[in-house]
Amino acid sequence: MAHSKLALLLAATATAAMVAAAPADAKSSQTKAVTDTPAVLPQVENEGWWRAFGDPVLDRIVATVLAQNCDLQAASARIDQARAAAGYARANLLPSANLSASAQRVSQSLESPIGAAGAALGLPRAFDLYQAGGEASWEVDLFGRLGRERRAALSDLGAATHTAAAIRLSLASEAAAAYVELRRLQASLAIAEAQVANAEKTAELVRLKVDNGFAPARALDQAVARRDEARAALPGLRAAIAAQADRIDVLMGRTAGSARAELAGGGGALAAIPAAIDPGADTVPAYLMRRRPDVIAAEQHMLAADDRVAVALKEYYPRISLGGLLGMVTLGISNMFTGDSVQAAGGVSLRWRLFDFGRIDAEVALARGRHAEALAMYRGVMVQATADVETALTDLGEARQALATRQQQVAALTAARDRTSAAYREGDVALLDVLAAEQDVLAATQQFAAARARVAQASVFAVRALGGGLGQEENDHG
Repeated sequence: MAHSKLALLLAATATAAMVAAAPADAKSSQTKAVTDTPAVLPQVENEGWWRAFGDPVLDRIVATVLAQNCDLQAASARIDQARAAAGYARANLLPSANLSASAQRVSQSLESPIGAAGAALGLPRAFDLYQAGGEASWEVDLFGRLGRERRAALSDLGAATHTAAAIRLSLASEAAAAYVELRRLQASLAIAEAQVANAEKTAELVRLKVDNGFAPARALDQAVARRDEARAALPGLRAAIAAQADRIDVLMGRTAGSARAELAGGGGALAAIPAAIDPGADTVPAYLMRRRPDVIAAEQHMLAADDRVAVALKEYYPRISLGGLLGMVTLGISNMFTGDSVQAAGGVSLRWRLFDFGRIDAEVALARGRHAEALAMYRGVMVQATADVETALTDLGEARQALATRQQQVAALTAARDRTSAAYREGDVALLDVLAAEQDVLAATQQFAAARARVAQASVFAVRALGGGLGQEENDHG
């Protein structure tokens, strides 16, 4: 694990250093132990990683969350905005043309210089003027300013796309973790109900012994207290189940309570708790972390800022544009398409900001400051990503070890209970001993259910830390 962390840190530092150095122009029963065999993540469809759980209810929950979440809809709108901006930047590289036409009735004032001069020359005071034609212009990207603007816009589009992917990953992970927790609570409730039934049987047997003088009264008080303690756990578990179902409703954009009927079930069986999925931790973490959409989004923001430094620097150079005009102007509509009405113009224009009293210097300094900010944020995201990966994989490994231990504990206590039951049938032990052994098994099974859920949730967090599933279509933003 230490080697993976070192590799991630080296990758983050090397990448950031290269960017910083680059010039501006230059991603059978409840008590039976259940084996937690990890499923394998789909290799073809990365986007649907949660389907590795093999749970149709979870699939429907995640699909609804991704379809109705407001944050994701806002992120999609930002992608549309960035795509439009990229299209506008691309259009700036191409010539533009305009068509125009007008018809006017003009009456000159005889008190104006033009009207007075026309009257002196015998020209009519009123006349009709017809114009039609088109003009074209094209800024020659001689120094690459427009090209860098387009590259910056494409990087913004990439950042918006991968930010949306990060939101999708976070929402899917939260929904999966909430679903696992719900199933754990339902299993815990079923086990707790079995514990209550066992405690009630024990209290009744103790009552009989006390009534017949075979046990002191304090034994009954203790048995009743243990029964009441088991009963007291039930309302809290039911409330927690309802709250967790409401949380899933909120994630799906529904009114709280809508999904309780759909999410009820599982019968309390441990098998209802989804088995952990394999996040692919055997693959090089530094490679998998490049799939993290938040890292890629931060990188795209940094690249956009770098291109905008270049754009600011290009303001030191002149802008050269080509323009042309071809049209017809006539006083009579009948002469519109004759050679005498044609007018044309063409030429080259130059715009150069020579004396602006430091405005360009300020724009360059501003762009460089934003680039430094984006670079620092990118490095911060990379460092945080290394911590996320290391923590998630460590937590998953420790959770698996704890689960294996709990499984062994349940197996041992189950064997002890079975032997106690056999001894009871032979008349060697009392029924109270059998009930006590059963209570030990139920308590251990409760802990096993919690450990199984923790492994499943840890695998979800590991998938999220490693980038989950970022579809290839989300990388294709050019």
